[in-house]
Amino acid sequence: MAIKVIAQKREVKLGKNPGMKFVMRPDLYIPIQEKKVFSEAATHSGISAGVIKAAWDAAGEVIRTWATEGHSVPLPGLGTMRFSVRSKAVADLEDVKTSLITARRVIYTPNVDVKDELKNTSIQITCLDENGNVLKRVTSGDSGEIEDNEGENNENEGGDNTQNGGGTQNGGGTNEGGGTQNGGGTNTGGDNGGGNNDAPLDEG
Repeated sequence: MAIKVIAQKREVKLGKNPGMKFVMRPDLYIPIQEKKVFSEAATHSGISAGVIKAAWDAAGEVIRTWATEGHSVPLPGLGTMRFSVRSKAVADLEDVKTSLITARRVIYTPNVDVKDELKNTSIQITCLDENGNVLKRVTSGDSGEIEDNEGENNENEGGDNTQNGGGTQNGGGTNEGGGTQNGGGTNTGGDNGGGNNDAPLDEG
């Protein structure tokens, strides 16, 4: 198994060194149908697909409810999820208003197993010219470093200004009580999520 990436040559007009550069983007992935996920889970667990779907739907409803109450909710086997906002910073109390909120966000923080799976998965890069012709294919030899989203809350002016409305987050477990949410990870670097987050790759 490998993550597929395309590096295609195209004109980059912005930045310090504009010109023709190889720009990386994730290769297009084929969406997997929901029923196939339940079918595979049923094969691995011995539980019927219908029972798994019913349990999954119930868990999804609970996760949505707790997340909107301000909790960081565990996603068993995957990590945690919480809601947050992007907002602008102001100096005066009188200027604090809901119009400062520029976006509502969903923050997913993967657990150690997911990070290890990503770290140990190779990346295959297909290099294309400006016309889409294949120039070469290479397998990455990067360090496999995973971006750490923990402990970067309260970044104004386009950052993640977390809404503290739920209980205390302890080790990704269920939140209880009325304390503040601390230590929740933000998704710095934008909402990538497998999208086309193009990054120029200088020729050389």
